[in-house]
Amino acid sequence: MMTRFGRIETEYSVRGIPSYSLEIWHDGLKKHRVIKGDCEFIIDSKARMQAEEWDQRWEVVSERERHKADRAACKRMTEESKALALKQTQAAQAELNALSTILKGTLEVNDAIDWESLKNKAPFPEKGPAPLKLPLEPKMAVLPREPQIEDQRYNPKLGLLEWLIPSRKVRLLAAAEAVFAADKLAWEEHCVVAEKAHQAALENHAKTVDKAKKIHAGEVAAWEIRRDEYRRERAAEHTQVDAKRMAYEALEPEAIVEYCDLVLSSSKYPEYFPQEFDLDYDPASKTLILDYQLPAPEALPRLKAVKYVVSRDEFEENTITEAQASKLYDDVLYQVSLRTLHELFEADVIDALEAVNFNGIVTAVDRSTGKAVTSCVLSIRASKAEFTQINLDQVDPKACFKSLKGVGSSKLHGLAPVAPIMQLRKEDARFVSSYDVASTLDESFNLAAMGWEDFEHLIRELFEQEFSVNGGEVKVTQASRDGGVDAVAFDPDPIRGGKIVIQAKRYTNTVGVSAVRDLYGTVLNEGATKGILVTTSDYGPDSYAFAAGKPLVLLSGANLLHMLQKHGHKARIDLREAKQMAST
Repeated sequence: MMTRFGRIETEYSVRGIPSYSLEIWHDGLKKHRVIKGDCEFIIDSKARMQAEEWDQRWEVVSERERHKADRAACKRMTEESKALALKQTQAAQAELNALSTILKGTLEVNDAIDWESLKNKAPFPEKGPAPLKLPLEPKMAVLPREPQIEDQRYNPKLGLLEWLIPSRKVRLLAAAEAVFAADKLAWEEHCVVAEKAHQAALENHAKTVDKAKKIHAGEVAAWEIRRDEYRRERAAEHTQVDAKRMAYEALEPEAIVEYCDLVLSSSKYPEYFPQEFDLDYDPASKTLILDYQLPAPEALPRLKAVKYVVSRDEFEENTITEAQASKLYDDVLYQVSLRTLHELFEADVIDALEAVNFNGIVTAVDRSTGKAVTSCVLSIRASKAEFTQINLDQVDPKACFKSLKGVGSSKLHGLAPVAPIMQLRKEDARFVSSYDVASTLDESFNLAAMGWEDFEHLIRELFEQEFSVNGGEVKVTQASRDGGVDAVAFDPDPIRGGKIVIQAKRYTNTVGVSAVRDLYGTVLNEGATKGILVTTSDYGPDSYAFAAGKPLVLLSGANLLHMLQKHGHKARIDLREAKQMAST
């Protein structure tokens, strides 16, 4: 901004001596001065010197203002950066807090499936064709007035000459009649043309209307077809939902599995949770077996706070410590296991579930090999009657898990694998390791249908391999008439070892609680440290309830196959086939 100059003004004194003045302004500095003198040159010089001083001063002021503006902008950017850091910190804290309330977050939610909510009752989304708007019927053009013989145009005014000279009168009247005849003819021709044009317009209008009606009718018909198809699809879907509901209420196993799948799929978790699971239902024991995919330790967030460092103009992230991350991970896994049990039991409105077995599965990278490894890191089986009596709002997740006899290492973040209490029974998962106890035994051989002697030696060899790592020894004592085989294992391990009683039941039906009681009695009588019951089938809820808290291990057919696979052998278990073979 530069100094502005006015015009030099001249004034004369009473003696006629001239004097001069010049106004100058500087809007930025808000300065104004009138320079006076008796010489234009001096006034101009003074003005320019003043302008130069003002302009220099303005440069200083402007520079100061620029620095001030820069500082303000910098401060503004700093404040914005600090606000962003605070916002990110709050988001990180909220995310960590959400993980600590995974269990409590579901307690206020009704987990039962509302069957009606599964039905899409939205109306057909497509609007129907707009009402048909037809063009107006063309109107007849306004015709000119028909000439009338009485009109003044055709009745000329007769003057004195016409009255005095009759021939003149005749000629004048004849000319008027000729004009009338010509006008009349022209009018009639105009009417004919107008009428034809009107008729043509009416015909075109009729064609246009007919075409528009046909197009509109076609659009309406097509829309109605789409609408009716939409309604039929929705009705079919509603019928399917009703059928699934009826099947579920009829306690059909597949319907129960699908219902439980819906329950778990409806559960809301953060996006880094896999939320993948496999389900199986045992109608005999009314037990749901669940393999639930859990997040790997590195999947959980660790960001605790974000700080903006002004001196470096960068954001600095603070994370929770390794110990805090490990504790958080363990707590999350315990919460998820209890939450899943709660959701399934609460949603079980028809009492189809007497118990649920939750196996927590984690897929993570093995740091020693760099390969992804999938393993079961915790397993818990809970009865509905016992679990529903727990006040989950007040429990410590880990303590509650342990009180329910859940299985898992003391440090879940270590991902130490554990044997599931119960496993899914899938046809493609029934093939596991077997032993070369006979020439007929291979991966296609059904363990549930093998001979008693072969089964006896198979069990012995299996546990010999299990305990041979520590120099253990297994001896078969006798075969039972019910198809079981008793054996005693001697484990030299000074901590977990000792005398272990092993009993096997080659059953095709569920093992009753009496067999578990008998094993416990044998353990006490033999002074053994542990009792192991192995079966080709499964156990009822009473058996698991009796074994809870006692030095007893119940291995189902699935567990048996898991052990065989562990030692590199293959076989299968098919109870239905064994029953059919036994009945023939």
